[in-house]
Amino acid sequence: MAEIYDETHELFRASFRAFVEAEMAPRREEWESEGITDRSVYAAAGRHGFTGMAIPEEYGGGGVDDFRFNAVISEELARAGLGGAGLGLTLHNDVTTPYFLEYCNEEQSRRWLPGIASGELITAIAMTEPGTGSDLASIATTAVRDGDEYVVNGAKTFITNGINSDLVITVCRTGEGRGGLSLIILERGMEGFERGRNLDKIGQHSADTAELFFSDVRVPVANRLGEEGKGLEYLAFNLAQERLSLAVYGLAASRSALDWTVEYVKERSAFGQSVASFQNTKFVLAEVATEVEVTTSFINDCMIEHNEGGLGSTQAAMAKLWASELQGRTLDRCLQLFGGYGYMSEYPIGPAYADARITRIYGGTSEIMKTIISKDVLG
Repeated sequence: MAEIYDETHELFRASFRAFVEAEMAPRREEWESEGITDRSVYAAAGRHGFTGMAIPEEYGGGGVDDFRFNAVISEELARAGLGGAGLGLTLHNDVTTPYFLEYCNEEQSRRWLPGIASGELITAIAMTEPGTGSDLASIATTAVRDGDEYVVNGAKTFITNGINSDLVITVCRTGEGRGGLSLIILERGMEGFERGRNLDKIGQHSADTAELFFSDVRVPVANRLGEEGKGLEYLAFNLAQERLSLAVYGLAASRSALDWTVEYVKERSAFGQSVASFQNTKFVLAEVATEVEVTTSFINDCMIEHNEGGLGSTQAAMAKLWASELQGRTLDRCLQLFGGYGYMSEYPIGPAYADARITRIYGGTSEIMKTIISKDVLG
């Protein structure tokens, strides 16, 4: 299998791994209990160059548009079992930052990019509304033009970084039909912009996931990203990277589960012999290892194509579908080999199992991915 990382990426990996071990892993249980990751982690990551890698140097970023650095971060977060705490950071880097880079004008770039790069301004994207799910065409949050301002009313739900975020890319209805959506940045502290409850989830507890409410929020027109009415078109621009990001993490979580399980079964005994010596254990781990290895080749190819600007929507959907399903399947099978201990939170496999369930839902459900793929297959 071809190696896609060079020495620079591995040095970056060593640096980020040290950061995770010093700044994040020791606080995992605290954040899981509190239901939120301390926002100071973003600024700490920014000081070390782990946020805004693709942002130009003139705005305080790394100036390197290479998704492999993003992938290294995902892999190391999965290795440390930081599915919840890492979600906000990967969303900030992989999902939201590209919209600011692509659609900010010069004034907006000067205003927002330095803070995004430093981790002082935490970002989120608000699409999903109560009752709409994946149906963006049914979005009801409105932004009505009033001179040099929009008056925003509505609600969003399931918003990652919903509590911590300072800048929220908000999908609003500014006109009729599918061509009537616009992207408007709502900022922390705007009057009428309220955070609802931090939602209680079955996994990824340390990722703050919130409801957002907008009541006559006056937002300057200068906070609109790009042109009015092109929101749906703009949202499609970064879908390939978003889905690739989820695929990379799904694969990394699967590999981490395999490593944890191999270590565990070698150490534990049952019926007077090592758990690793049982034929069932050998067969399960052989199958998991093969699936991880095969998937690695595909995801690596996707990363190379993405860096070259050629990753299409169908291939990205395949990557997300396969890797997220692999993640769920792998965590389930590996947890079984831990026996009762797999259900205990003291071992990383249990929390990772719970964290994995959402990956087949967010970023586009597995069913949505199949729909996208089938259109290409059927022509």
